[in-house]
Amino acid sequence: MDIVAYIGTFLAILCFLFICHRSRKRNSPIVTTWPVVGMLPGLLCNASRIHDFATDVMMQSGGTYMFKGPLFTKMDFLLTCDPMNVNHILNRSFANYEKGPEFMDIFEVLGDGIFRTDSDPWKLQRKMMHSLMKNTKFELFLTKTVWEKVIKGLVPVLDHFSKHVMEVDMQDLFQRFAFDNICSLVLGFDPNCLSVEFPKVMHAKAFDVIEEAVIYRYILPTWFWKLQKWLQIGEEKKVKIAWDTLDSFIYQYIYTKQENLSNLLKEEEWDLFTALMAEEGEHIPKIKGNKFLRDYVLNLMVAGRDTVSSALSWFFWLVATNPSEETKILEEMESNFPEKEVEKRRCFTSQELNKLVYLHAALCETLRMYPSVPINQKATVEADTLPTGHRVGPRTRILIPFYSMGRMEEIWGKDCLEFKPGRWITEKGSIMHVPSYKFTAFNSGPRSCLGKDMSFIQMKMVAIIVLKKYRFQVVEGHIVSPNPSVILHMHGGLKVRITKRCVG
Repeated sequence: MDIVAYIGTFLAILCFLFICHRSRKRNSPIVTTWPVVGMLPGLLCNASRIHDFATDVMMQSGGTYMFKGPLFTKMDFLLTCDPMNVNHILNRSFANYEKGPEFMDIFEVLGDGIFRTDSDPWKLQRKMMHSLMKNTKFELFLTKTVWEKVIKGLVPVLDHFSKHVMEVDMQDLFQRFAFDNICSLVLGFDPNCLSVEFPKVMHAKAFDVIEEAVIYRYILPTWFWKLQKWLQIGEEKKVKIAWDTLDSFIYQYIYTKQENLSNLLKEEEWDLFTALMAEEGEHIPKIKGNKFLRDYVLNLMVAGRDTVSSALSWFFWLVATNPSEETKILEEMESNFPEKEVEKRRCFTSQELNKLVYLHAALCETLRMYPSVPINQKATVEADTLPTGHRVGPRTRILIPFYSMGRMEEIWGKDCLEFKPGRWITEKGSIMHVPSYKFTAFNSGPRSCLGKDMSFIQMKMVAIIVLKKYRFQVVEGHIVSPNPSVILHMHGGLKVRITKRCVG
């Protein structure tokens, strides 16, 4: 009874302060620190716009800010988007900044995969992934898979909506496209989520449920969401159902692959899972238990589905709402790949795609403003002093808002909120080098994204084929804003009308 009374009293105080805080001006200079509950009410009030709220705080505080959580909750954390601090944390003092126990709790669904582990387990998996992606068959398999999915999957669906003059959610389309694509790349099969019927695929939607629920684990006190998990209520109930759905889906295909591995090798079938099962050596664990395989598959699918679909959604929105930039992109495409030539092609090579400098710049500009992974979390191993002079103790949680970094005038200039691909191009017409601790869309330092080149290949192939064929107009009155999620999806999707371009 004492525990129940304590929780009830705490929640009553929290609700009172929450209401009080809502009556205050949203853009106060500094987040209000309340007795007992610290800055939590301000965080809860802005949960629906958490990424823009973090940006407001960064702008008002000069780029580094200490958040104070409720007493006895261990919710204090340092928020920083100062490039020198980011370079220090992700590069120079990498060994002193790990994922930390809070991250392990929040992302427990990822198991012991590459995105959740530190130290030796992480190093082993990174070497393993690097080894697989260096395979000479990988790029060929990637480009062929993407090309076929665009031509046989995405184009027919876009033709359908164009012909019938219907609204369509491009974010949904890109998520379906990316899910089919990553299943083909990792597991060697196409679930055919992308079709005009828009089939309901529970294991695909399970990713969205988990991503949206996980952000609340950042916002709420640990004891609160763990209580929800124990009682199986609220967001945690949704997480459990989605988790079970994903596990059932993944384990089914692990068992199928294991049973047919010898036949797959004889037929020279190639996908990342088959390659992993077949390869032995210093980079590949000799004992591949099903739990290890499950974590491997899930981490790859999260990376391949969500980052690509998010980036494509924001890119097509920015292009649709910036016609002058769209013209420049189309002119470059036509000069390098005339329409008649594209129709005859069966694929593009990475060398050919690299000719599209302005398209590459537009994709970089998209990811600067709307990074697929909008926030990074670290925790100190030992006490340290950041370049800005901020002192952090051992086991201090640090959040780096990548989304906010793309909106800081100190980094990108006063036009940082404008979509300007030209900022990425040098006077000689090449892509300008920007240090990864400033352009953090693919992380920075030893944990930089191994799939960076793979992502650009996919996005460029989609852009070339789709933009040359279709024109997109955002539905009037449809508001686009970031969803509160650990992946930067659009709240409410991207509703557009599609028309075919006149070719001649």
